[in-house]
Order: sequence, then structure tokens, then C-alpha cells
Amino acid sequence: MTQRNTSFGGRRKAISVLAAVLASVVACGGVVWLAQGVAPGLDRFLEGDPYPVADPAATAQRLDGHTQRVYDALRLFDVELVDNWPGGGVEADGSSCYYRGFSNLSKQLSDSPPSVPGVVDVDSEWALKGVSPAQAKAALRHAKGELVRQGWKVTSYEESKFWNELSMRPPGTDDTVSVEAYPGDRLGVRAYAECARYPSGTPMGAYGDPELPSQQAPLQLRR
Repeated sequence: MTQRNTSFGGRRKAISVLAAVLASVVACGGVVWLAQGVAPGLDRFLEGDPYPVADPAATAQRLDGHTQRVYDALRLFDVELVDNWPGGGVEADGSSCYYRGFSNLSKQLSDSPPSVPGVVDVDSEWALKGVSPAQAKAALRHAKGELVRQGWKVTSYEESKFWNELSMRPPGTDDTVSVEAYPGDRLGVRAYAECARYPSGTPMGAYGDPELPSQQAPLQLRR
């Protein structure tokens, strides 16, 4: 009788030990799950999505290529490139690349939100002159159809007596390319890439901005 009680007590002790081990495994698994699941989500909530990394010079070349394809699709002849177009050229600018995430809320709500060091957006812009409103409307229609056939996505399109504008997204990118007819005979083309962090060692210009290649498009009008 005593031996049976002792045996039964041993089995109970073994079961208790096994239960404790299993509880520890479950607890450890829960901690791992939290670390792998909740913690990264919390970090992203606090700090925001990190900016992608991109070489500004390569981005500028890509944007320049976008605007060249737009020029080709417009099929405008007997037009000229506008000299000293406001905003014309290619530029890397970080003034609108702000901090993200809940932990930076006070910076975001500031009257003058600070920009994130080492992060810039890039744009390439030029304009044509000698484009009448009727020519601009026809050119935008042609460019829209041609570029859609090439896989571009239309993000906005407006055609009226007083306003003609087309915005598109080239395939495989988040870039935005817009064409806008201005009063008179001006037609502006602009390509834009959103904020990205440039790699360490990026060559910098005299004013502390990344160095960019010279604008080439539209090749047919550059001398």
C-alpha cells in the first residue's frame, strides 16, 4: 500500500514537472512571438516607415528618361525649349521630407516641421514654348494614348477650354510625371520622385545637396 502511494506521488510529481516545462515553453514562445510580431509593429508605429534608400543621381537620370519619353509621345514640332523656366532643371531637395511616426508627432505639428537629414526628393522639369492651347490639348491626348500603350498609368487627366493637365505613373516605379498647359503658349513637363535616403558617400555639391547629372531631355531641343 505504501509503495503504491509512493508510486502515485512520483507520477504526480513527474506530471507537475512536465506541466511546468510546457508552461515555460509556451511562455517563451509568447515572448518570441511578441518580439517578432508586436515589437516591430510598435517600432514602426513610433518611428514611422523608414525612407527607402536611393542614389539621387540615378534617380535624376531615371526622371530625365521619363520626360524624354513624354516629349516623344507629345509629337510636337516647331516648338522651342523655354530658357530660365521657373523651377526648371533637375534638383534634389529635402525641405519637404519630414519625420514620421508617433514619437515625432511634435515635430510634425510644428509650424516649421524640420526635415530629416540625408533624405531628399528629386524632380526634373522643363517647358516648351510655341504650343497653342489647341496644340496642347491634342498633344496631351496623343501622349496619354501612347504612354498607356507603353504601360503607364493615368493618375489624373483634365481637359477643358481653360485647363489641360495630364499626370501619369511610369511602369515599375512610384514616380509621377505631369504635363500641364499654361496660359499663352507654354507647356510644362515635370517628373518627380518621392523622398528617399541617399547612401553614405554620395557626392555632395557646394551647397550641401547631392550632386546630380545635367538635364538632357528633350534631346531634340538641347544644343
